[in-house]
Amino acid sequence: MNHQYIAKVVDLTHPEKNVIYNMTNEEAREILKSGDPEAVRKIDGQFSLVSVEGKTIRLARSIGRPLRYFIAKLSAGPCLVVAERIDTIYEHLKKEGLDDQFMPYYTRMVPAHYVTRIELLGCPDPNPIYERFFTPGRNKFKSNEPAKLGEMYISALYAEIKKWLTHEAKTGPIGCSFSAGIDSGSVFLLTYHALRELGESPSRLKAFTLAVGDEAEDLKQARQFLEALNLELFLEPVQIKPEDLDWQKTIEVVEDYKPLDIQSATMNFALLQGIRKRYPEWKYMIDGDGGDENLKDYPIEENPELTIKSVLNNLMLYQEGWGVESMKHSLTYSGGLSRGYMRTYAPGEQLGFKGFSPYTLPNVIEIAEGFPFIEMTDWDHEKLYELKGSIVAAGVKAVTGMDMPVFPKRRFQHGAASMDTFKSSFPKNELEYRKAFNKIYG
Repeated sequence: MNHQYIAKVVDLTHPEKNVIYNMTNEEAREILKSGDPEAVRKIDGQFSLVSVEGKTIRLARSIGRPLRYFIAKLSAGPCLVVAERIDTIYEHLKKEGLDDQFMPYYTRMVPAHYVTRIELLGCPDPNPIYERFFTPGRNKFKSNEPAKLGEMYISALYAEIKKWLTHEAKTGPIGCSFSAGIDSGSVFLLTYHALRELGESPSRLKAFTLAVGDEAEDLKQARQFLEALNLELFLEPVQIKPEDLDWQKTIEVVEDYKPLDIQSATMNFALLQGIRKRYPEWKYMIDGDGGDENLKDYPIEENPELTIKSVLNNLMLYQEGWGVESMKHSLTYSGGLSRGYMRTYAPGEQLGFKGFSPYTLPNVIEIAEGFPFIEMTDWDHEKLYELKGSIVAAGVKAVTGMDMPVFPKRRFQHGAASMDTFKSSFPKNELEYRKAFNKIYG
């Protein structure tokens, strides 16, 4: 904790959860305190950071580490409470007798890829100032050949996986959340290849596939994927009953109410609960979250606010949403995967796992954002959807020598259960999700 008269800061974050490869947490905080966004970009890894200098507080995070804050009012001046979660902030305010000031929507999420500067000056405190520390160049690569782009992209991904294995997941088993889609498939194969290249036993690795009931397409797909590569011994199904899915509990864990994210998180939570029940000491999990965002592989026609031009003309739209200067940007929740990553992070944290999503790292996003998407698609969304499989499969082939099977895109929540089971497990009305969230704080 860092206390100051008039401007008080309560830091409830957990720096030990940061995974920074090229410096200490203290060195990273000093860089943030300098206020130089270009220097913050040089921090290599996943982090959420807080620096305090008098009344000036700076906050910064990567996608993989959440960070929130709330400004409470004391008689002596403002008090900034910083934490990973809304409920952590609430419990602190309750302990201090300040919970009458609390509303979950008054909390603020620090947007990924920005230095957020807050000046604690009194009442009212001014709005935060946002400065980018990560601004990848768009459409900068001249080649539009999937093989060349794939090799660059997957090489960057592979480098991040190797760093994680070398510095973080050095011992013990590693689980891959595995639907056998393009993202989880590539992450599994690259982790398998990296373990062998590092002289580690690939038997450390398991591919965990969720199956809700008896008609899960992902499990069929997972078997087909691994059998094609003679790796079927790595598959471990996690089979549960439909009644084990609990979207209301998931809303409490994720602290959000967006239907697609809650549906995905519900499946993720069920998968991890199954693993934890089976393996009480399991620690490390790796997954492919972020791969869709990087290669802009979401069905545009399902969102009336989107067009092919908005997707291709806005920097990191799927990672960040519409941007901090936009009226569509949520102060409570940030935007894009910056907001949505809680679907992956929070269930793992709740159950004691250390998760890793290498597609969310700036070094990987930077390569993807440089692809000449406009030239490659000529503004045709069907061509955009076709790109991902060819680029990633070509990259996996270049890095590992393996021919990765590519299946049509399917959302996690749709592949882990039959459509009948899915429809009976989740509300039809989007308002039901928000109502469940609002009930948490009564």
